[in-house]
Amino acid sequence: MEFKKPPDGGWGWVIVLASLFTQFLCYGSPLAVGVLYVEWLDAFGEGKGKTAWVGSLASGVGLLASLGCGLLYTATVTITCQYFDSRRGLALGLISTGSSIGLFIYAALQRLLIEFYGLDGCLLIVGALALNILACGSLMRPLQSSDCTLPEKIALEKVPGRYSIYNEKEKNLEENINILEKTYRGEETCKSTLASGDWKPESLLHKNPTTMAHTKETETYKKKVAERTYFCKQLAKRKWPLYKNYCEETVALFKNKVFSALFIAIFLFDIGGFPPSLLMEDVARSSNVKEEEFPMPLISIIGIMTAVGKLILGILADFKWINTLYLYVATLIIMSLALCAIPFAKSYVTLALLSGILGFLTGNWSIFPYVTTKTVGIEKLAHAYGILMFFAGLGNSLGPPIVGWFYDWTHTYDIAFYFSGFCVLLGGFILLLAALPSWDTCNKQLPKPAPTTFLYKVASNSSNV
Repeated sequence: MEFKKPPDGGWGWVIVLASLFTQFLCYGSPLAVGVLYVEWLDAFGEGKGKTAWVGSLASGVGLLASLGCGLLYTATVTITCQYFDSRRGLALGLISTGSSIGLFIYAALQRLLIEFYGLDGCLLIVGALALNILACGSLMRPLQSSDCTLPEKIALEKVPGRYSIYNEKEKNLEENINILEKTYRGEETCKSTLASGDWKPESLLHKNPTTMAHTKETETYKKKVAERTYFCKQLAKRKWPLYKNYCEETVALFKNKVFSALFIAIFLFDIGGFPPSLLMEDVARSSNVKEEEFPMPLISIIGIMTAVGKLILGILADFKWINTLYLYVATLIIMSLALCAIPFAKSYVTLALLSGILGFLTGNWSIFPYVTTKTVGIEKLAHAYGILMFFAGLGNSLGPPIVGWFYDWTHTYDIAFYFSGFCVLLGGFILLLAALPSWDTCNKQLPKPAPTTFLYKVASNSSNV
């Protein structure tokens, strides 16, 4: 299936605006959870590792809210990639700034709400604001494929029989009813004879009005059960090829070594790169930096610089002479060095500087969908990106508790952030090593592979998809 040529504008800009506000409302509070983390430490009196689970699950996997955020993020990225081609980097950069602007605003907003309404009141107001996502979703119109219209619902009886997964002759609705009748008669016979002690079959022929009414109700019930059984059986038969095809496509994706390296890199990146946005406020407190010295919350600095990074990196991705994969790997390597430098920061100025650097490099989220699209193609973007986001959410969930446990164990964040930097660095090198042969192959301009073959096709001098 091929999609219509991306319009690179038009209604696509409405999609960008709606996606930007969606990510603003959806991710603003979860990313600014570092403000709430300090409150939770004081409220619950638990260790940092145990308390970090609350914030990490809110931004990762495991909770209903995070499940909704994951679905929204994948939807906004996928539909934006469908509407934009030559300006895809710019469009992705714009929509991804929504979460960063949300982080900047929600960090200050949540502090204000906690001061006036308490922790519970703050969470209720933030949840009410998130309801505005419904209005954003109503503006999104998927770009239809060029070779077909939207599929219509087809009755199960009209679906071709070739989708059957059974070799034996299928039982129709009447045969199902007959089987149920025989089963029911056998059960009634056993019940009545056991109750009366009379084993003669003639005792079953005696009928009265009550028995006849009961029989009529039983017949209606049996027919409904047979209809439901027949429907479920036919539905399972028709859906099985779809599930089988999904599994086969998933296996094919992981046979692509660049895609496999991507999921390892994003997993390790979120384990090591996410904790600063959650724990930076407590890092400052642990370094004896007083709140009076904070002209601006560190989490707000991370948020605004992430927005700047997403926009700039997204624009750079549209230049033909820039290798997007190398750009992404470079952000990972530099971020690993910044994470390892956090233990040496003992003042607000140095912490603010490192927060800005980490925020800017976290803006590589805007080019990650770009790299994914070039790896698997626009047709498989939703499938591949959903898998990658699952591992990203898993990394988000594990990163902060691991860092918190390191602190509970050593009573310092030093080893914790060395570990975080190592994870990000390892992910970057794995992705670089996996992609290098593919880049060389593309530069040699080999013949176009077969449709079933996945090849990382990024010709930095000839295409800008």
